[in-house]
Amino acid sequence: MKKLLLATAATALLSGAASAQEIKIGIILGFTGPLESITPNMAAGAELAIAEVNAAGTLLDGATVTSVRGDSTCIDAGAATAAAERLITSENVNAIMGADCSGVTGAILQNVARPNGVVMISPSATSPGLSTAEDDGLFFRTAPSDARQGVVMTEVIMDRGIKSVAVTYTNNDYGKGLADAFAAAFTEAGGTVTINASHEDGKADYSAEVAALASAGGEVLVVAGYTDQGGKGIIQASLDSGAFDTFVLPDGMVGQQLVDDIGDGLTGSFGQYPGTDSAGAEMFQAKATEAGFDGTSAFAPESYDAAALILLAMEKAGSTASADFKDHIMDLANAPGEEIFPGELAKAIEIIKAGGDIDYVGATAVELIGPGESAGNYREIEIKDGKIETVNFR
Repeated sequence: MKKLLLATAATALLSGAASAQEIKIGIILGFTGPLESITPNMAAGAELAIAEVNAAGTLLDGATVTSVRGDSTCIDAGAATAAAERLITSENVNAIMGADCSGVTGAILQNVARPNGVVMISPSATSPGLSTAEDDGLFFRTAPSDARQGVVMTEVIMDRGIKSVAVTYTNNDYGKGLADAFAAAFTEAGGTVTINASHEDGKADYSAEVAALASAGGEVLVVAGYTDQGGKGIIQASLDSGAFDTFVLPDGMVGQQLVDDIGDGLTGSFGQYPGTDSAGAEMFQAKATEAGFDGTSAFAPESYDAAALILLAMEKAGSTASADFKDHIMDLANAPGEEIFPGELAKAIEIIKAGGDIDYVGATAVELIGPGESAGNYREIEIKDGKIETVNFR
């Protein structure tokens, strides 16, 4: 009898050790590079979801979740691929929240995630090209495609009575994809694109590019670039030369650091980035403030939702293996089921454990369509008194 009790106790200990597994989520974002001023809030958003699940203590019967960061640089595909390789082969992450910029996201997907069978959910890679990328069912995004942003940006501009624009875009997958989507939508709506020209990041002088844009004309300049890189240089050179005084800022250009750097010259400029006025957005912003970061920052809510969906899908599958949980992500993100908002991840886990259905609404009114991407809601902004002010939602 004594031996039986000892054996039973040993089995219980081993069972407890097995259930208290460690889950690792890789967070691959451009901690250096052209989006580095908004990246900290994105990482904080994802890690807020992780902290919430750890506080519940019920995921997969007591698993603990840790985040492991990797630097995508946003623009260097080689560096991003190496960072992802390290996270998967050395750190043994179970899934990736990221990457951020479209080019490096595509590189990681094809060179690392697919060969290793690892799920990726990007909060901010918006190139339309990713909608048709081969992904073996492993790739999702909580940000909408720029095919949608092109239409929304057209509406924002047209509603202000503007009929002609010049366009400059960063010369990569994100910039070209957005510029082409916008030009098609704007032209179809009756507007005129006077020029649609690329610019390279990392230059000290953008006077030649601005001269060409000014020569083509346009009531405003659409800058499909990066807030910490060439996009900022184009705006500053335009202001210095008097070529343009009003700028349209799509998602990659919306950051408080840009407003602080440019100053009064940005007053009256406007644009849009993914966002919603849903109840979930308010809940997330309150929790972000409590955690000490800006919950309204571009792609911070999408990062929370990306991490949350990964973890809830693991619970639904009863497994941390991507092959097991990838097929549950779309179901969890859409009706039917009980709606789940920020701060309710513990509740979601309990419902899943009980065999119930959830509809994860999250911080961004998540609804995944087609190839696993967000249907898309946008926050329309204007620069006023040195701040990014929300003026509408679309």
